[in-house]
Amino acid sequence: MDYEDKIIRLLSRKNYVPMTSEEISAKLRTDEVHVVSDVLAALTKSGQIVRIKGQRFSMPEVADLVVGRLQVHRSGAATLYPDDIQVGPVDIAPNHTGTGMLHDRVLVRLVQEPAWRVKRRRGKEHDGPRGKVIQILERARTKVVGTLKRGDHYFFVIPDDPRIPLDIFVDAPRRGKNFCRPGDKVLVQIDDWVSRHQPPEGTIVERLGRPDEPGVDMLSILTHYDLNKLFPANVLAEVDRLPSKVTKTDLRGRKDCRDHDVITIDPFDAKDFDDAFFLQKEANGCWRLWVHIADVSHYVKAGTALDDEARARGNSTYLVDRVIPMLPEQLSNGICSLNPNVDRLTKCTEFTIGTNGQIEAVEFYPSVIHSKRRFSYEEAYEYLKGDKPAETPIEKMLLNANRLAQMLRKARFRSGALELEAPENKIILDDDGNFDKVIKVENDESHQLIEEFMLLANEAVAAELRRRKRNAIYRVHEEPDPEKLDEFAGKLEAVGIKVGSIRNQKAAQRAIAKLKVHPAAPVLRIAFLRSLKRARYAVEPIGHYGLAKEDYLHFTSPIRRYADLIAHRVLFSRTSYPAKKLAGAADHISFTERNSADAEFDSKRVKLLAYLERQLVSGKREVYEAFVTDVRNVGFFAEVDALGVSGMIRASSLEDDFYIFDPLKMALVGKHRKKTIALGDRIKVKVTKVDTYKKQVDFQMVQEGGARKGRATSSVRPRGKDTAKEVKKGGKGGSQSFSPKKKQNRNRRRR
Repeated sequence: MDYEDKIIRLLSRKNYVPMTSEEISAKLRTDEVHVVSDVLAALTKSGQIVRIKGQRFSMPEVADLVVGRLQVHRSGAATLYPDDIQVGPVDIAPNHTGTGMLHDRVLVRLVQEPAWRVKRRRGKEHDGPRGKVIQILERARTKVVGTLKRGDHYFFVIPDDPRIPLDIFVDAPRRGKNFCRPGDKVLVQIDDWVSRHQPPEGTIVERLGRPDEPGVDMLSILTHYDLNKLFPANVLAEVDRLPSKVTKTDLRGRKDCRDHDVITIDPFDAKDFDDAFFLQKEANGCWRLWVHIADVSHYVKAGTALDDEARARGNSTYLVDRVIPMLPEQLSNGICSLNPNVDRLTKCTEFTIGTNGQIEAVEFYPSVIHSKRRFSYEEAYEYLKGDKPAETPIEKMLLNANRLAQMLRKARFRSGALELEAPENKIILDDDGNFDKVIKVENDESHQLIEEFMLLANEAVAAELRRRKRNAIYRVHEEPDPEKLDEFAGKLEAVGIKVGSIRNQKAAQRAIAKLKVHPAAPVLRIAFLRSLKRARYAVEPIGHYGLAKEDYLHFTSPIRRYADLIAHRVLFSRTSYPAKKLAGAADHISFTERNSADAEFDSKRVKLLAYLERQLVSGKREVYEAFVTDVRNVGFFAEVDALGVSGMIRASSLEDDFYIFDPLKMALVGKHRKKTIALGDRIKVKVTKVDTYKKQVDFQMVQEGGARKGRATSSVRPRGKDTAKEVKKGGKGGSQSFSPKKKQNRNRRRR
């Protein structure tokens, strides 16, 4: 008997009163009380129902409880992303996170704040819900990587992840296979963590090595984020049975597009090619566009070991020195990859586009292609900007494709889409695996061309699945909290950009357009991105705020994203997928995506920190151009262009004046010389401190010759002690000045 659905239906009734397991069994008219108890326990563990006072059971929403994934921030605060997407993200204060860790599934009680506390800074209303973690339903990970240390009478591990606020107590290491010494990188199993006010206890399960040993930095990241490039033997056995080239049998039921001049455009170092296209102009002036996507679903069948492994990984992870693929290389770089000059199977989305850029018709079908040429973004851009003449039919098609893409791009922005693209910092390592340089990858017209065609296909598939009323996994992006938009508008006003309210999407778009000509544009663009919520996967098609699309999902990268593979199966299969099953998959791949993003960030950060630390050890500190990204009462943050890394310059290190924080101008103002440090200011800095535990950098500002009046300069000498801050009352909210003549206690580590 299927008790699970019956229990859910019972507890969901409007007239339901919380009952015990015995009462629920009686209500269901069964004497299998022990079976019902087991089902209730399982439902409680998964968060579908909750146990309240008196050992009674209820649906979570009835008791103001919410189940979801926990996203812990470096500040100590957290955000809950509920399973029920209609609830929206829930903010959790640092003292309300309990023992929750990054990506845990937790049960949160919504907190009703008093009216006086709801009135936030600047008199703004806080619209978002707030909550408190009351139960851990499922740990995302129970093993943590850190550095072994020895106290006076005990051993402890300092976690590498600064979002874990406490050290982990461990037993003294014993001689044996995993014997380790203080200073070693280790993997520790968390055995017991009762309260956020007490450090967790754990057991060392593996020694990774000394932090300065070659490869230990990346091994630590791979271990912490549970990333493994190797695939299980049963998965590789399935792959070995797959063909290495397209067979005649594979061509059945497919449209033959091998005569088309299909091309790919990808990064210069890419090895897996998900997408390709062909464009043709019709006699009536309309366009026909074929967007071909690798047909991974033909080779990766649901229910196989290969599919289970792909789902578990969720996506490929691109670290600074390696790729952890979702699929084995025989597939990702071989038979599934749309390599040039070979036959490949695809799923095609064919568009008929009018002369005004409007979509007139869309068709979906399986196909086979023979890619004629592979372009890198850099090579394609040379043709688009005219550095190379377009002589062949393929090169002329490339120019036409760019004209169409730019037409689509303008139409998208007219519809309210936000222009959020920013240069990407690509770190290049030397032969020894150390930091060498940073290459800025601009979002030029070659990238925009592919982006527009892929967006077009993703939107078309999402709209088709909604039209068919098929359950699917959508890519959703909720609207930002009005309070955060108001805070961003305040930053704009602080630098002289008058925008008024930007709660309306069109108003936000106009505000972003004004940034293009402002010197603080890079800073403010980052600030706006931070005010937005994070896109994720869900079964509810609630739309995508940033793209201004009602229908949107991921379809165009099935080699590296499991969500796209699901979209292929749903679109081209007659099988109906249960919403509950897809909801579980959406939650999982949202988690793996965030896990990969964190790992990618850390892999870059660890190389940059090691590079800056070597400068401190050698005494050869380079001077870098930087721009101010954030100003606070204790100092300001600056980002180094050449490295793509930000760090703090403490106000106490500025010796040319006493600096007072002006919250209205978002600036530090010199008390005597009236020089200012404000958002977007260009300065020169040197590294002065690297904290490998918190993964933070401190800079010091060096003097800029000939700086104009109104901009702060500083000739900073090495200091043995931090200086004091003294609070000075006056003005709205008060202000703070910093004196180099008084001592200041050093900030203790995050405990």
